[in-house]
Amino acid sequence: MERLQDLNARSREILRHIVDAYVETGEPLGSRTLSRLMGMSLSPATIRNVMADLTEAGLLFAPHTSAGRLPTDAGLRLFVDGILEIGDVSDDERKAIEGQCGSAGRTYAEVLEEATSMLSGLSSCAGLVVAPKADRALRHIEFINLAPGRALVVMVNQDGVVENRVVDVPLGVPAGTFVTASNYLMSHVVGRTLSEARADILTDIEQRKAELDELTAKLVEAGVATLAGSTAPDSGTFIVKGQSRLLTDVQGVAGLDRIRRLFESLETKETMLKMLEATQSADGVQIFIGAENSLFSHTGCSMVIAPYTDGQERIVGAIGVIGPTRINYARIIPMVDYTAKVIGQILWNKQHTSDVA
Repeated sequence: MERLQDLNARSREILRHIVDAYVETGEPLGSRTLSRLMGMSLSPATIRNVMADLTEAGLLFAPHTSAGRLPTDAGLRLFVDGILEIGDVSDDERKAIEGQCGSAGRTYAEVLEEATSMLSGLSSCAGLVVAPKADRALRHIEFINLAPGRALVVMVNQDGVVENRVVDVPLGVPAGTFVTASNYLMSHVVGRTLSEARADILTDIEQRKAELDELTAKLVEAGVATLAGSTAPDSGTFIVKGQSRLLTDVQGVAGLDRIRRLFESLETKETMLKMLEATQSADGVQIFIGAENSLFSHTGCSMVIAPYTDGQERIVGAIGVIGPTRINYARIIPMVDYTAKVIGQILWNKQHTSDVA
């Protein structure tokens, strides 16, 4: 593959203009138009020669019989890595991101939902967030009766993140039993993960049935079994918003088929697992362009994604966008990066607040 240092200034400038035109219009750029854009500093004939060299190097291609050129995925990658001048997040965009993500009283899950929708709207792409299932030490756990046979379990981990889960419980449980079960779990799980405490709890129930009546023991067992099972390695949060925005740039049946394959990919567990792996090794904003993206190969889409961290600077998820390969990288890259930092700050604040409390 051609390297940036192998291109002279003239070739870089021509590649930049072609990519800029592609991002703006999606149309190929011809030598005469390019000559005018460059103030006639280069003749159309000279530009054609440079375009031919860039095409031979695999950075440009000619769609159909057009005399104009479009960037290949390799050309876009070279542009993004070495030529792109990344912009900054505007004041309005900062306010929108901070306002949508930082509203008081929202749970962690609600923050992620809002952030994904907000990124989709600002970028005109599909927004996505992926977060591995957090199995953190707990500082609070409580049963709340919802309806016969159903209870809400409220868990607060030591990062201050709140998770609510509905579990099936035995029928006919009186209100006092929910309190007793909550107190019992609190005495066993605070400072530990539920997975760490599970075996001890089940053993304790088996050996100390006289201290827990049968209904309370069943309630605890049902809750622990359901909640501990929810922390399997392949579980987690995977949110996608604004998929319909991917249809605005589609042309023809082939384009629709590519988007259909993308939608199908987004619905599979395999995609979730690969995204979870990416979040664990990510270092700053990652850009996957077109066919080089193994997650969504042959869909003609790019993905810009950035990890976010918790209060201990541990990577706990990633947020980003998926769009056509001609997305506005200069605008979207800093937008995704800033959103990831805002979410990380929110998680830090939650943990700081819980530590103070």
